[in-house]
Order: sequence, then structure tokens, then C-alpha cells
Amino acid sequence: MTEDQTLAAPALKEIFDRDRLRHIATETASISAAFDAEKFMALATANLDDLGIMQRLRQTATSLHGALPGSFERGVDVLYELAPRIQHSFASIVLSEYVALYGKGHVDLSMQALHYFTRFGSAEFAIRHFLAMDFDGTLKVMRRWALDDNEHVRRLASEGSRPRLPWSFQLKQLIKDPSPTAPILETLRSDPSLYVRKSVANHLNDISKDHPDRVIDRISAWDMDDRNTAWIVKHALRTMIKKGDPRALGAIGTTGKPMVRVDTFAVQPAAILLGGRITLKANIASTAETAQQLVVDYAVHYVKKSGGSSKKVFKLKEINLAPGSQKELSISQAVRDFTTRKHYPGHHLIELIVNGETVAEGGFELKG
Repeated sequence: MTEDQTLAAPALKEIFDRDRLRHIATETASISAAFDAEKFMALATANLDDLGIMQRLRQTATSLHGALPGSFERGVDVLYELAPRIQHSFASIVLSEYVALYGKGHVDLSMQALHYFTRFGSAEFAIRHFLAMDFDGTLKVMRRWALDDNEHVRRLASEGSRPRLPWSFQLKQLIKDPSPTAPILETLRSDPSLYVRKSVANHLNDISKDHPDRVIDRISAWDMDDRNTAWIVKHALRTMIKKGDPRALGAIGTTGKPMVRVDTFAVQPAAILLGGRITLKANIASTAETAQQLVVDYAVHYVKKSGGSSKKVFKLKEINLAPGSQKELSISQAVRDFTTRKHYPGHHLIELIVNGETVAEGGFELKG
């Protein structure tokens, strides 16, 4: 998803808007006559406009609990029937959230429920609460899940045990020592499902932020002739590649130190207002006698409020450059504020990076 698309998308919290909450209430009431739909709506919509996406998720789960009479076991039976009726993958995460909140005293039943609910909306957030409660026992179950026939269950084995899963708490034990999840990654290293492979790559990328040597050692034993494995490795090493790590670059088949000449590198226009767009154009020529596999990135040094700068690397293109040949590259990017970045006036340096080395510099002025 591009930054422009992120800006244009409706707020994520609106996944749990009043219409969807009413739909959940109606469907649950049709399953269980004992379900108090009116009470659910009152609880689920309390201060709704002030709540973010994850707060709405949790409030919906607690509201289900408040409106479903009886035991956890009876509540789960109702949610089993509700699961295929929600018909929205993120909204369906509320089912697993219910299990995380109220199922810790019923571990076997909870594991069975998460195994089922993850097919409708990922149980990646919920399973972490069980890892925190019983790390070894839960991970033993997840290792079995890595062998499951269902891709959603296999993905949960990897995604739920990521050391640094976004939107959830970190698993400090795995940040310190990621080896307990190695059997899961080994099982899934050539998974036929792209959905699963993305998770494995993200899991390895998490590990690379704390233990880059361990990631390199692990993937060096993998069969890179396997297309699925090669895909995982390429995406798993993205953070290390952006940093120019020579081991990571070598692992994806680059040819080491770039032998190139940059005939032109232009950033246009030279000055813009916030909301404007810049275009980068480069002409890269080979000075080598053999073909080169090159990873071309660019880095923007965003001006900070303090007057300093913060560097962010973006992918431009991977190219094969024959001896004596040249490539023209271009890319356009909007400069707008969004949730994770605020822009400030000043000169923004831009680096052109080939195989981890800066080969040219330019920039633009952001006007106040």
C-alpha cells in the first residue's frame, strides 16, 4: 500500500462502526435466544467515537461477554456459530479476543477455539496472551499448527510467535533468544502459501533487528533453488539490505561492491509545498566487465522539528546491468503528513544507494 492509498483509506477504527456492531448483535441473537442484543449495543457503543481500532476490538469482545449469559464454554459454542456470519476478517478477530480475555482457565478449549477462529480472522494477537501465560506449553501447540493443512493455522504458528508483532506487545523472551521458534520457521521455510511465506519473512525480519548473524546463519543452510524459500529470504532480509549489509546483499544474489557511474541524478522540482510531489530520475551506467545484479534504493533525510534529520530508506528497483550498459530509473513520491510522519520545512537530502553504497546525492526544499 502506498502512502497516498493509506491517506485516502477510511479510518481503520470504522471497521467497528455502529452498523457492524448492530450486525454482530443481530446475528448473535439469531443464534442464542439468551443473548441480550440491547445490552450488547449499549456496551459496545459506549464512547465509541473516542476509541481507536484496538480499543474498539477489545470493547466489542467484552460486550459480547457481558451480553452472553452462562459459562465460557457456552459462550464459545455461540461464537463458533457466529464466526462465519461476521464476514469481515479483521472484525472477526473479536472472536479470538474473547478467548484471550476469558479463556485462560480453559486452555485446551481455548487452543481449539483459536485453531478454528483464526480461519475467519487471525488469532495472532490472542495467542500471545497464552504465550505470556505458558510459553512452553503454548509454543508446543503452535509447532503442531505449523504442520496443519489449513494455511491460516500455519500462518498463526509463525505470526503469533513473532518477537515484535505490530499492534501487540513484544515477546521479550524471543527478542532475547529467538531459538524456540526455529522449528516453526524450518517447517514453513518453503510453504506453498504466499500468506504463510509473508509471515515467515516478517518473523525473520523481526529477528534480524536483534540477531542479524543468527538470521544469516539460518538462511545460509536453506535451499535457495526453491522458489518459495528464495522469496522468503529476499523479503526477510529487507531491513538488513536497506542498511547495506553485505551478507544480506550476497544472500539475494547481488554482486557485491557496485561498479557503476551515475551520469545523472535529479530531484524535481527543487522546492515544493507540503502536499506536493517530487520525482527522482537517475541514469546508472556500468563500469564493470561482467554483469552485475544491483539493488537500487534511495534514502530521504526528513527534517525533524528539532532541526536535525531522520533517514528513511525506500526501495527503488533491482536491476541486472550488463557490461557497458546503462539504466534509466525514475520514481515519484508525494510529500504529505500522515499518521506515522510529520514533515517540517527545510532542505531534505536524498541519497541514491546501490548495493548499500551511496553513489549520488540530491535534495529538495520543503517550503513552510
